[in-house]
Amino acid sequence: MLGFFIYAATQPMYAWLMKYVIDSIESKSQDATFWIPLVIVGIVLVRGIGSFLGNYYLAKVSNSIVHTLRCQIFDRYTVLPTKYFDDRNSGHLISRLTYNVTQVTSAATNALKVVVREGLTVIGLLGYLAYLNWQLSLIFLAIAPVIGVVVGAAGRRFNKISKKIQASMGDVTHVSTELIQGHRVVRSFGGETYESKRFLQASQYNYKQSLKLVKISAIHTPILQMIVGIALAFLIFMALTMMQDASTGDFIAYLTAAILIPKPIRQLSEVSANIQKGIAAAESVFEVLDESAEPDNGLYEKARVQGRLGIRNLSFTYPDTDERILADITFSALPGQTIALVGYSGSGKTTLASLLARFYDYEQGQIYLDGVDIREYTLSNLRQQIALVSQNVTLFNDTVENNIAYGAMAGIDRQQVIAAAELANAMEFINEMPEGLDTEIGENGVKLSGGQRQRLAIARALLKDAPLLILDEATSSLDTESERKIQHALENVMRGRTTIVIAHRLSTIENADLILAMDKGRIVEKGNHKQLMQKQGYYANLHQTQIQQQQDSK
Repeated sequence: MLGFFIYAATQPMYAWLMKYVIDSIESKSQDATFWIPLVIVGIVLVRGIGSFLGNYYLAKVSNSIVHTLRCQIFDRYTVLPTKYFDDRNSGHLISRLTYNVTQVTSAATNALKVVVREGLTVIGLLGYLAYLNWQLSLIFLAIAPVIGVVVGAAGRRFNKISKKIQASMGDVTHVSTELIQGHRVVRSFGGETYESKRFLQASQYNYKQSLKLVKISAIHTPILQMIVGIALAFLIFMALTMMQDASTGDFIAYLTAAILIPKPIRQLSEVSANIQKGIAAAESVFEVLDESAEPDNGLYEKARVQGRLGIRNLSFTYPDTDERILADITFSALPGQTIALVGYSGSGKTTLASLLARFYDYEQGQIYLDGVDIREYTLSNLRQQIALVSQNVTLFNDTVENNIAYGAMAGIDRQQVIAAAELANAMEFINEMPEGLDTEIGENGVKLSGGQRQRLAIARALLKDAPLLILDEATSSLDTESERKIQHALENVMRGRTTIVIAHRLSTIENADLILAMDKGRIVEKGNHKQLMQKQGYYANLHQTQIQQQQDSK
């Protein structure tokens, strides 16, 4: 502010200097010949200092704000509930973090710089005009309401279009992300033309909205210039009429100050679009920051639970839907027992596993861990007790070791990492990699096979050494030989741990202590493998169907 105040103060000084230039010419004074050039150099020097101070320190502050906003949004994403991500596509979430924050930058740097610098310049020039002749200066004040109406109308339009541009940038990011992540599917099914059309439509909409913004700005600026030009013409006419008694120097100084006003006003009018972009972007940014984090009202913590699990009358419906996914689920597991969930796709098995880790909150029924309702645990402590291996493996663009020793396990002793990898039957392919555990595996493990990715995920869960293990079709991506080895390793690891197994291949859970056969969100049968086969019911039919499918595929 100080820098821009210094910068703005130099503008009236030019007009003030013109008075002495004219007066010295008329009086033929030789003294002015020496000091006027020095004053000009001094004004330029002071102006430069003011410009540097204003530009540098405003940029420093505003970029710090943008950096803080980006970090705050990212940190907010880490604590938002799963439902928030279910309801939004990743492209729009990424766009807020990148494009929208950049628009805030523009408003916080370039736009604010122009507003402060040129605004102070206009105030300084108007003050100098009022000092020379306050009656004439009222002309500029008279047009202020007209300028306000024009700027206000354009600003509302700028804001509306800016929101559409931001939404369209989210679509552009979304389509791009889907192509990059799914490029193999796109090429396999000949979707190149379809994806190109999707991207063209998204980009074209963004292009049209951007042009609308430019068009309104291009119309808005000349209108303001015309208003100011008419006021300036009228001002000069009145000055010629009313300042006949003034000295030539005063008259020239007045006209110089008046002529300098239109430029900063024009720059102020042009910056309106950037300000509205920033305001619209800030709304979307603060919308994320104002979102409620996933509820974490529990206070109970335990270093390590025994793993005694109890579920009573549990029912669940996904938020904003009417379809009941789970209905009246009741069962219990003692520490070290293995519970298998089987059933056709859509029977609610994975949803039940998600509720154990409180990715969603349930309203009907209870889930107990060591006799304590899981809602009474702090989220971090509850999830510390659970190791999850899902069918959809998530790996990171990092080394093999960092993918196994991820998160809270970062920095753990390498020998422990190797031990977990050996139990997961992963060291045989890790040792064949160019740099072993230090090998970069690409985005989501793109350089690995499906089975290798699955084994790294299993190694990660084994390294966590949690008392409650959830295996959501953890061996579905493995070939028969690898699955046999992994199954043997898991049997050793599951000893002493309560394990929930969601099984695709029923042959892998025949030794489970309890099998829950699920259909349409309900438990239709429960018992061990032998008991359920003797019943010749739902589970037996499921088992027989799978055996028949395997025989047919040979």
